Amino acid sequence: MNRKQFLILVLALLVLGGAGLAMFWQDLSDYRASGQKIGAKLLPNLKVADVAELDVRDAKSHVALQRKDNGWIVVERGNYPADFKAISDLIIKLIDLKVVQSESIGEALMPRVELVVPGKGEGAGTQIELKDAAGKTLANLVLGKTILKKDPGNPLPSAVDGVPAGRYVRLLDKDSVVVVSDPLANATAQPGRWIDKSFAKIDRIKTLSATGSDGVQWKISRDLEWSPWKFAGGAGALDPGSAVAAVNALGNLSFSDVAVTAKPEDEGTPVTLTAETFDNLVYTIKLAKRKAGDEYLVNVSVSGEPPAARTPEKDEKPEEKERRDKEYAEQRKRLEFRILREKAQSQWSYVADAKQVAPLLKTRDQMLVQKGPAGEGGPPGMPPGMPGMPFGR
Repeated sequence: MNRKQFLILVLALLVLGGAGLAMFWQDLSDYRASGQKIGAKLLPNLKVADVAELDVRDAKSHVALQRKDNGWIVVERGNYPADFKAISDLIIKLIDLKVVQSESIGEALMPRVELVVPGKGEGAGTQIELKDAAGKTLANLVLGKTILKKDPGNPLPSAVDGVPAGRYVRLLDKDSVVVVSDPLANATAQPGRWIDKSFAKIDRIKTLSATGSDGVQWKISRDLEWSPWKFAGGAGALDPGSAVAAVNALGNLSFSDVAVTAKPEDEGTPVTLTAETFDNLVYTIKLAKRKAGDEYLVNVSVSGEPPAARTPEKDEKPEEKERRDKEYAEQRKRLEFRILREKAQSQWSYVADAKQVAPLLKTRDQMLVQKGPAGEGGPPGMPPGMPGMPFGR
C-alpha cells in the first residue's frame, strides 16, 4: 500500500467514524426526548404540582377530576369532594412509571392489546389525559391490556392464569407503545371510585329511634355509655344483640357512591332514624330502598352543639381537672370541625349496601328477645346447649 492509498483509507475511516458519532448523538438525543428506552421514565417531564385536572374515560364511563382552591372534586358527581389520596397516588405512579419493554404494534393490532382510543372502535383501553390549570395537555395516554405473570407459589384461584405484573401503554402524542411494570389497577373511569368516602361518624349514641312503614317503630336508650340498652319506657324485653347490631351499623355507616339528584323520598316513604348522642348532637338518618337493585339511598343531617365545658367528676383533684379540661377542649375542637363537614354532607344522598343497613330496618317484634324452641330449658333467647344449661328435657 502506497502513501496515497493509506491517506485515502484514513480519510474514509474518519468519515465513517464521524457519521457513526453523529448517529450516536442522534440516538442519544432521541432517547432523551422520547423517554421510551428500557429503564427510562415514561413521562419524564410530568410534575405533581403542574397537574390540575385528570380526564379518565373508557368505552362505558368518563370522569373528570379537577383541582380547586379547597381540594379536588368529581365533576360527574355534582362537584362532590374527591379522594385526594387516590388521585395523588395515581399521579405519582404515572410520574414514576418506567419502560420495561418497547413494542412495535401497528394500528390493526391495537384492539388485540386494548389500546384503541375510547369511542373509536372495539378493543378500547382506558384513556388518561392530564392537564394543567390553563387546560393545556401535559400527557395523554391509553392504558391497555394487563400483562399477567405466572406465579406457581400463589394458591389463590384468581392467580391460576397469572398475577397482574404490567400493562401495555400507548402514548398518543408520540404514537408509540410500551410496556410498564405497574398494572395500574386503580386507574378507572367510574366516578364513584374517586369520591371521598369519609362519612358521618355517629358515635356515643344515647337514644336511637326508628319510624317508617312495615312495622318499623321502636326506640331504644341507655342511661350511660356503658349501660345496657333497653326499650324506651321499659316496655318489652329488648334483644341486646339487635340493639348492638343497630348501633354498630349506624356507627360504621359507609357508602359506595353519591346520588347527585336523587333523594330517599324519591323512592317512596323512607325509614327515619333519630340518634341522640351524649355530645348533645341529634342525627336524622333517612333510608329508602331504590326501586332498581338492592341498594339504599341514605341521607344524614346533624343538629345541636357539644357542651361548652365538661361536667367534673366527684372528688376530682385540681391537677386532674386541669388536665381533663384541656383534653376536653381539644376533643371539642375536633368535634366542631367534624360537625362542619357532616353538615356540608347533608345536602347529598348516598348509595349504601342493603346488608349494611339491614340491622336498622328491623321491626319492633324483631327487636324483642326471641323465645327458644318449645321443650328447651333456659331463659328466652338463650341458645341451646350453653354450658350448664339443660338441653332436650
